[in-house]
Amino acid sequence: MRLTSTWLDQLPLKQIQSATPVAGGDINQAFALQTGSGPYFLLIQPQTPASFYTHEVAGLKALSQAANVPAVIATGEIDGDAYLLLEDLAIGAGSQYALGQMVAHVHQLTAPQFGFDGDQLTGKLPKNNHWQANWTTFYLEQRLDPLVKRASEHGLWSVSRAGAYQRTQAVIAHMNDGRTIVPSLLHGDLWAGNVLFTAAGTPTLIDPDVFYGDREMDLAMTTIFGGFDQDFYRGYQSIWPLATGHNDRLPYYQLYYLLVHLNLFGEGYGEAVDRILALA
Repeated sequence: MRLTSTWLDQLPLKQIQSATPVAGGDINQAFALQTGSGPYFLLIQPQTPASFYTHEVAGLKALSQAANVPAVIATGEIDGDAYLLLEDLAIGAGSQYALGQMVAHVHQLTAPQFGFDGDQLTGKLPKNNHWQANWTTFYLEQRLDPLVKRASEHGLWSVSRAGAYQRTQAVIAHMNDGRTIVPSLLHGDLWAGNVLFTAAGTPTLIDPDVFYGDREMDLAMTTIFGGFDQDFYRGYQSIWPLATGHNDRLPYYQLYYLLVHLNLFGEGYGEAVDRILALA
């Protein structure tokens, strides 16, 4: 997408000097803006209602109770394009230990039930966030089942996977039986690309997909693509130690994110999915 001066003039900014495309993930188009009052970061979803960014804005607000996040400057719609204007953060280096502590503090923000106010209906994989008293029911019926259904509809499932998934459902129900699971605020997509350190070294979370769930799910995501070292986990444990058996449960939470990637990117993630299904 090429930003015209007519489009940019409708932003609530003055003296926009340049708009440079930058990497913004798989979903958004992103631009670094230079203005007379300093730099800003702009996300755009072409030909999409402004409501596209409602969940992200709500997520940043929720996380800000315990974490550093970029400030939301404005959000809305210009010529049919949804936009989200954020504070531009100068990036530096920082402590993984402090990052782990910050994530633990986020997880200490809790709710009476599992879910979030408002479904995440935008994007390729809409999410049902309806409030649910039982975590296992939420995880199976509102997270895993919809991904398996979509994979089946797109030729990414098989009879053998279906049988293995049935066994996996039973294992997940059993592993959570009797556990006290607190509905913790989760980032929802906690991989290294959604974490940064400011120039002052402050750990910062970006691009959230929040809901209240089992905190072990967030931590499972940190183990899939790397970028978090042992200092991160030591920092986390110093604030809120994990319960016995968390390493045994970890693959069953990795499964969710691998199913997401199977649906988004195809059979290249099938082998990883199959390895976890084979554990049941």
